[in-house]
Amino acid sequence: MRDFIQDPKTIEQQSMTIIDNILGQKEIDPAIRPMVKRVIHTTADFDFADITVVSPRALPRFREAFTRGNCPVVTDTRMIAAGISRRLLEPYGSEVACFVDTDRVQELARDKGITRSMANIRVAAEQYPGGIYLIGNAPTALFELLRLVGAGSMDPALVVGVPVGFVGAEEAKEDLMQTDLPYVCTRGRKGGSPVAVAVFHALLQLLGPPQEPPGKNENDKV
Repeated sequence: MRDFIQDPKTIEQQSMTIIDNILGQKEIDPAIRPMVKRVIHTTADFDFADITVVSPRALPRFREAFTRGNCPVVTDTRMIAAGISRRLLEPYGSEVACFVDTDRVQELARDKGITRSMANIRVAAEQYPGGIYLIGNAPTALFELLRLVGAGSMDPALVVGVPVGFVGAEEAKEDLMQTDLPYVCTRGRKGGSPVAVAVFHALLQLLGPPQEPPGKNENDKV
């Protein structure tokens, strides 16, 4: 049996070194380079260095939302919700929500003749109109979010729009990039739930730990 590295920190460090060496001097905004590296680390696909797009408002709005505390994170799949590190999220007092398999969403999808992903966004928008939305699977979810934004029904703090696929994925992301929303997206067909999780984790790591628990003030100190 061949020898192999077993320590997880060493594996990650060596992986990031390899990624850096392959990227070389490629021009990537230093502010988002860690995010791009995290996505490549997740996918082993260096195309993401060229197709990842981050709007100018994305990082400031994300920082504002999370330093304020209690900013809900809505996902279009249970896979994304399960993949988010609660260890990284917990210090900010935020929760993860996904309604895609609830009775209400299934009934709404059936009654309206829409996808469950669309119904999930409609239900989420009622409860969390200003939340952070991670869409990694369903282009229809991103189209529905953009429709609701246009109708004035929601104003997300950030949209990670990286749905993967052959029908509607590229078009939905192109439409997102035509808006003034704070967003992270990937041009073309590539994306997916693991990419959405990688982007979100990179954002949290760029943010760093909060200085104090959300809602804490001088009067709370002992």
